[in-house]
Amino acid sequence: MEGEEMRLVIDTSKVTFTVGRDVQPRTDQNGVQRVERNTNIPMWSVQLVAMDDGGAEVINVTVAAPQPPKVAIGSLVTPVELQAIPWAQNGRNGVAFRASEIKAVAGSKSGSAASAS
Repeated sequence: MEGEEMRLVIDTSKVTFTVGRDVQPRTDQNGVQRVERNTNIPMWSVQLVAMDDGGAEVINVTVAAPQPPKVAIGSLVTPVELQAIPWAQNGRNGVAFRASEIKAVAGSKSGSAASAS
């Protein structure tokens, strides 16, 4: 599997996700915003607090989108097609999280006033 990424789709049906901080551009070591290799679409990092019966964990989820996801700190969201991508590089390893989009949960309370749309 050298050179290929293993992507594991996560069942989020029993997990609640809350936005932990403002959406940030996903940047490289030089501070330049990363873009998807094949599409050149900008990448964004969304910090989520994932809670289930076992407790809570903070994860950073990468989303590729022309504009940053419109989610407010403290609001409930649903990561669409959430994947865990194990990685190993230069003797370090971990898990990266990726979603096709982050959608606000309808009717969730957020830190800012809900706009009527």
